[in-house]
Amino acid sequence: MSLSRAETLINKLINNKLSGEELSELLEGINSAEDQQKYSDALEIYFDYLLKENQNGQAGNGFSQNGNSSNGHDST
Repeated sequence: MSLSRAETLINKLINNKLSGEELSELLEGINSAEDQQKYSDALEIYFDYLLKENQNGQAGNGFSQNGNSSNGHDST
């Protein structure tokens, strides 16, 4: 399943890979009543991931384009 544009932009933001043009697109989307739910859903996925990682006792400081941890190890 491919990611929506909102998910892609949120993931790039989280991973500090967002270009200036993409940041403008993300901000426009967040302020658009039509697109707000897409961004809300993408952020909810990420926060759910962080909660799951925290409950498992892992760091949760890496998040890849496919929604999986990108650091490959935990901090314990």
